[in-house]
Amino acid sequence: MKLANPLNCKIAIIGLGYVGLPLAVEISKRKRCCKTGENVNRKIVGFDINHRRIEELVNCEDKTNEINGSDIKFLNCINFTSSEDDLINSDVFIVTVPTPIDKFKRPDLKAIINANITIGRVIKKSSSNIAPIIIYESTVYPGLTEEICVPILEEESGYLYNSTKDQNSFFCGYSPERINPGDKNHRLTNIVKLVSGCNEIVEDWIDIFYSSFIEAGTHKTGSIKVAEAAKVIENTQRDLNIALINELSIIFKFMKIDTRDVLKAAGTKWNFLPFNPGLVGGHCIGVDPYYLTYKSEQLGYRPEIVLAGRRMNDNMGSWIVEQLILGIAVNGKKILNSKILILGLTFKEDCPDLRNSKVFDVIKNLKKYGLTSEVVDPLVKKTDLKNNIEFSFENQIDLTRNYDGILCLVAHKEFKNLNEQNWGELIKKETVCIDLKNLIPRKFNPIRI
Repeated sequence: MKLANPLNCKIAIIGLGYVGLPLAVEISKRKRCCKTGENVNRKIVGFDINHRRIEELVNCEDKTNEINGSDIKFLNCINFTSSEDDLINSDVFIVTVPTPIDKFKRPDLKAIINANITIGRVIKKSSSNIAPIIIYESTVYPGLTEEICVPILEEESGYLYNSTKDQNSFFCGYSPERINPGDKNHRLTNIVKLVSGCNEIVEDWIDIFYSSFIEAGTHKTGSIKVAEAAKVIENTQRDLNIALINELSIIFKFMKIDTRDVLKAAGTKWNFLPFNPGLVGGHCIGVDPYYLTYKSEQLGYRPEIVLAGRRMNDNMGSWIVEQLILGIAVNGKKILNSKILILGLTFKEDCPDLRNSKVFDVIKNLKKYGLTSEVVDPLVKKTDLKNNIEFSFENQIDLTRNYDGILCLVAHKEFKNLNEQNWGELIKKETVCIDLKNLIPRKFNPIRI
């Protein structure tokens, strides 16, 4: 068993999205270990099957906006490629591919399975005497690394897993990503990194590796399964907390109480957790709980609380549309063909990511009732939308247009910057406003959720 020097090795990062690219850049920036001060000399290969993504990065562009302008120059230090041959003889492979769910809300493992097939083939072609280490950062259910990934690697490579005596062997670890897209304060290097390995030596190797550029430090979990479980419950806990507040907002609506006022009052207690109602989408919070429940049900236990929280959050879009329609009806206006302005399309504020955005659920429900949607989002390019989209789209608000309803769903800074005069031009006498993000001044009597 011979492992590479964690400070002097060839690194292959598989998947160059919101997780993989910032990771590649931070590793390339680090010339000295932030823990020991030792010199660092690494070669980085960034691999993605999306040829357009590779072309973009080669040209030092990043459509995810995760790389700061001052860091763009470090893209030149990375070998971006879609060729498997460029991965040969890598000492460590870091898998950062997406792990979504399918239409039945079951784990969709195609990307991570294909990543392992690729790595297995590459390992087989290796001429190095260094045993490769494969580290997974993608969110998975507890056990997936060793139950799904390892057998594929063994079959494709012909190598043995976790064999300290066999020359043709490989090792695995799990170190979950904790990237928060669009968050400019909580970045990769100032978030504690969980690390784990298939044995103590490998866990120590992975710990040294990440400790060299993660300034916040690391936490050894002791096993791959513990690290997998820790990651999946981080987002499950947040999902459940938001589900509780969403349900409270529905209850308070019946009671004719402003939810935001209630939360502000309750928040004066030191141990009250600061959560707000909202649409829960994206590639993490709205997805990860299903990985946990899937594995739980496989083992014979059907979770009640976790799934209840998912149902609540998944149904918020339809409930918001119901409130809008009730408001239009109360105004005595015709519902069919009512024109609705939707502010925000991405899954969260100040982030261009459209994956699993629950705003699309709102649009589908509006169409079901015969309402017309006009969406404004300053961060989305029309080219990112499908050609057959069934709503009109703009990047800027036209304050001169008339709308029967306005839905404030995503708090982009451009919407936060609207002043009272702007809102006064936009909101007409009988416009029904649903304000999910507390953006509209109270004088316009929005329905605050």
